[in-house]
Amino acid sequence: MTNVSIEFHTVNEFNLSEPNIVRDWLSMVVDEEQKKTDQLVYIFCDDNYLHKLNVQFLNHDTYTDVITFDESLGNQLSGEIYISVERVKENASSFGVSFEEELHRVMVHGLLHLCGYKDKTEEETLEMRRKENYYLSLQA
Repeated sequence: MTNVSIEFHTVNEFNLSEPNIVRDWLSMVVDEEQKKTDQLVYIFCDDNYLHKLNVQFLNHDTYTDVITFDESLGNQLSGEIYISVERVKENASSFGVSFEEELHRVMVHGLLHLCGYKDKTEEETLEMRRKENYYLSLQA
């Protein structure tokens, strides 16, 4: 596996369960996408924190589950992925899936954005969902 620098930080009380397993899985995604990683940082926060970032940096006055700040250069991935734990919990309940499954979907979604995948059109969204499902199926 590629020597990948993946960090997990929190601005609330959230603790990622089994961070080494999640890190290995995300590293495998990077390898499968034939990319390299400089530094990838996941920041877990609450709705209000992420909403402020959404307004400040993207001019979107909405709540969201994930925002990806891409600092990649070519095949060298680098960036910060902010995830609202509150929104993930709510979405997991709405979609009838476990919190962990929804969290992993959002985590890989952010990483796929760094890999160049978009989700603005219906076709892009379908491709993104196919990729998410594929990588979720490869988890240990």
